[in-house]
Amino acid sequence: MPGHKRVAVMSPQTRLAHSRRRARGRWRVPKLDPAGADRAATLYRRQRTLAVAPLLLLFTGILGLPLVFALFPALDDLRLLGIPVSWLALAVLPYPALTLLAGWQLRRAEQAEDRP
Repeated sequence: MPGHKRVAVMSPQTRLAHSRRRARGRWRVPKLDPAGADRAATLYRRQRTLAVAPLLLLFTGILGLPLVFALFPALDDLRLLGIPVSWLALAVLPYPALTLLAGWQLRRAEQAEDRP
């Protein structure tokens, strides 16, 4: 195809990395002002504290399933549409629960950011 120029396609991160190498001097990460850095550190600690409850619920739910199956072996015999309920509990139940936990945690983290 005469007349067409070849163009290198690369991600923005690669382009940025190449431009840093060509730029004179050393590239430095921009620093926050002291007030912004204190607010960011406080917000990070607050959000990390808020994440404890969803993580505990996550681990309790995931690690609790084998305990439920051990306590109620009749779940293996119980079937819904020809599929054992224990299989459905393993394959279907965790995903809506994870979605709800993620939404709950996201809402709490955003509320923490909105507080002064």
